[in-house]
Amino acid sequence: MNMKLDRQYWALVALVLIIWGGAPAAFAGDPFLRQTAAVDVVRSVGPSVVNITTERITKTTSPFRRRSGVDPVFDNFFENFFVPRSQTVQSLGSGVIFDAGGHVLTNEHVIARADRVRVTIADGREYEAELVGADPNNDLAVLKILTDEMLPFSEPGISSDLMVGEPVIAIGNPFGFSNSVTTGVISAKNRSVRSQGNDFTIHGLLQTDALINPGNSGGPLLNAEGQLIGINTAIFAGAQGIGFAIPIDVAKRVIHELLLYGEVHPVWLGLEFQDIAPTLREILDLPNGVTGVLVSRLNPDGPASRAGIRRGDIVAKVDGRSVKNAQELFEMLKGLTADQELHLNLYRDGKAQTIMAVAEELPQTMVHNIARQKLGLDLTRSEIHRAFEVTDVNAGSAAETLGLRAGDFLLGINGVALSSNEDLRRAVARLRGRTRALVVVQRGLGRYHLTLPLF
Repeated sequence: MNMKLDRQYWALVALVLIIWGGAPAAFAGDPFLRQTAAVDVVRSVGPSVVNITTERITKTTSPFRRRSGVDPVFDNFFENFFVPRSQTVQSLGSGVIFDAGGHVLTNEHVIARADRVRVTIADGREYEAELVGADPNNDLAVLKILTDEMLPFSEPGISSDLMVGEPVIAIGNPFGFSNSVTTGVISAKNRSVRSQGNDFTIHGLLQTDALINPGNSGGPLLNAEGQLIGINTAIFAGAQGIGFAIPIDVAKRVIHELLLYGEVHPVWLGLEFQDIAPTLREILDLPNGVTGVLVSRLNPDGPASRAGIRRGDIVAKVDGRSVKNAQELFEMLKGLTADQELHLNLYRDGKAQTIMAVAEELPQTMVHNIARQKLGLDLTRSEIHRAFEVTDVNAGSAAETLGLRAGDFLLGINGVALSSNEDLRRAVARLRGRTRALVVVQRGLGRYHLTLPLF
């Protein structure tokens, strides 16, 4: 009995010594107490994290711009003495090399409108980089480092099995401090955040309390095994410890498209939907707990129709994310890539069911049908004018009301210049979810900007 008390006494003494910094010699200098999983991850992945510096050249305009009521002769006199100057604007971001070819994954907003991109790797070597492609809808971009040297890289992992609460590590260049490391956990999944620099919301983001600051954008989010599970993209303004990352499963689909085409080709499901007004809820006799949007139109040859979706279905959730209104669903579908599977929770005839649909690349054969339906115009590509000639205007359409007629040329839609069939496909795909479009029309020698309501 006394021996047992002695052992308890000495165990208590050892515990007190550890708490007060007097650990027994057996524990002194033990590397396993210091070399945690985070240390191992930083050592293995850190070399592949890069600092991205972008430069954008802006030109100053004359302070003697012509104003209403000013003599143009007086204006031109001072204009002749003004030499336009250019100014270089720099910005910083992060990225990660993800393959042996020196390709870097980062955020689209990090490199947007950049005239020059330079990449510095962890050991201090600096290289020029060129843009391979960017996808604003998912806020992702791929760069190519211009060197034949072998560079360290970290292959993308998977994010479909992430658990809320599991530890994560973020590496980046906040405020220009290269290769800074922060740790935390996955705080939540499937978050929705307003995109930086774009007027729409990105859905399906990972939330983490690993500190993410300006300059961390584009850097990797890693799990405890060192796998690349996300790309840091945003912080929540006015809050600490709330950051967001794009799941790597989304990034891998975008990477595939950008490496092949330099852009993400537009996709479609072949359905249209609308908000459920209170009067419509009464007509449909929907229970109070059912929310979503109504499928108002369905293309019989589209992916949604083939998957079994019907006109009149209520779309309540997409991949587990609740749908509040039509605009939110349009934003969810903006970031789709070809062959991406979607699990749609529907409400039909008083019953809930789940249908899986697969997004497909928007076929060129459907582009003109959508243009006719949305714009009220039949279009034919003109090689001579590098634009699309209006061959017919739908009777009763907004285009007819505005005075468009056969023989006009459509030069652009919402900022997309229409010089090829691919341009038209891209522009038409972006009409979904909009109520109006800004079009540029040429008639004779005149060019006109018109706001065209959409059907």
